[in-house]
Amino acid sequence: MTASMGPNRYGKDGIRLVLVRRGGSGSDRDELRDLTVDVRLEGDFDAVHTQGDNSAVLATDTMRSTVYALAQDHLTGAIEDFGIALGRRYLEAAPAADVAEVTLREHGWTRTDVDGSPHPHAFTAGPASSVTAVVATSRTGPVEVRSGIAGLTVLKTTDSAFSGFLRDEFTVLAETEDRILATELTADWAYLEGSAPSYDDVRATARRALLESFATHDSKSVQHTLYAVGDAVLVACGEVAEVSLRMPNKHHIAVDLSPLGVENDRAVFVATDRPFGVIEGTVTRG
Repeated sequence: MTASMGPNRYGKDGIRLVLVRRGGSGSDRDELRDLTVDVRLEGDFDAVHTQGDNSAVLATDTMRSTVYALAQDHLTGAIEDFGIALGRRYLEAAPAADVAEVTLREHGWTRTDVDGSPHPHAFTAGPASSVTAVVATSRTGPVEVRSGIAGLTVLKTTDSAFSGFLRDEFTVLAETEDRILATELTADWAYLEGSAPSYDDVRATARRALLESFATHDSKSVQHTLYAVGDAVLVACGEVAEVSLRMPNKHHIAVDLSPLGVENDRAVFVATDRPFGVIEGTVTRG
């Protein structure tokens, strides 16, 4: 039997970058950016696997240092633009690579209030949610960008039901017409071909659409709400071609207080962390 090398790629994960832009032009207001970056290269790397020939390999340590080297000049706006700059540099530096994929996640910080005013250079960790982007730069095709939001935890106390589902001899779940609905929402979206989006503006609009739709939708299931919030993003963001969502069900179970002689009028719940249902789907335009 003769073996051959199949599809492969390699890269660097968990590149941590914190960029501080010092206040200038008479201002003492510093700006802070905090990112985690992952890199992958795909291309003609058969020889390194089959022959041990490293001549075409861009070291993953070089991938890491490239992130730091380009940060000051290219991390000036949306993380997507930084990802595009990195992808182009990796293809320039690694002739054997056909595609450079850069995944970015930005971690939020907010200014610390001191005496009621934002401090110019003290920060507090922001919300658990973060902005994300995956940028694939190819030698032969257009740059492909997916933007997103991760870890957006939302909950509503009513207007959520789950009933009429399939039952068999192992089904023990009771039907309900009124329950707590909570999830840690992850969404990412692709752009229409030929569009020239302002990535940060689209993200802000998409986030607002997600939150408003989740809050106001009369949910019959998590699946029902997933479609509703995805549709809301497409309506609000004309540049978006499709939106993919992941919505784990963060269960809140009403506590049976009857052994204690206390009535629980939909007031006391236990929040469970596992096991949990996971609902995933993509809502497309057209």
